[in-house]
Amino acid sequence: MAALSATALVGFAGAFLLGRADRATAPGASRVDLRSTPGVITAIRDIARLDATSYHVEKVVEVTDEQSRLWGMMRTKDALLLVAVGDVVAGVDLAKVRDEDVVFDDQAHTVHVRLPAPEVTSSALDERATHVYTRHTDVLAARNEQLEGEARREAEEQMRKQAVDAGILERARASADRTLRALLRSLGYREVDLDWADRG
Repeated sequence: MAALSATALVGFAGAFLLGRADRATAPGASRVDLRSTPGVITAIRDIARLDATSYHVEKVVEVTDEQSRLWGMMRTKDALLLVAVGDVVAGVDLAKVRDEDVVFDDQAHTVHVRLPAPEVTSSALDERATHVYTRHTDVLAARNEQLEGEARREAEEQMRKQAVDAGILERARASADRTLRALLRSLGYREVDLDWADRG
């Protein structure tokens, strides 16, 4: 679901209305003046990050530290199985929107915004649900205290990849598109054109 705080929405509307009032009182305002007015641009940047979609992911990760003992004559291992549970969030970094990316015409009630491609904005393991399911250390093996940390890092990386492969970026783009169109239309723009950059 799209997540916009009430503060961000109030700031968005306030910056927009202030920009409109300034333009209304300025005699002889030209189209160039309208395009350079920072109201909508500032408001978009104030939102900063629009988290549009969240995926809940569960993974089982096995990590093994293979060791050599007795001058290479014996192979031992320290291994664990981690049950990882977490969330991957994708959205749009609106702080990347530049002045030239926003073109609006108050007389025609149109706005064109070029937006950056959606990206994974965060991923985190649920510490309460994530746990080591099994841990096995051979008799002659040294216990690797870093093994669980490595398993957690690997689990988080795999969760991000799994979410991307499952289409989280496409869903985030569609969700953010709907949210931004509705918001701009509520501010009086009848025609909203959103141009999304391709993923790099």
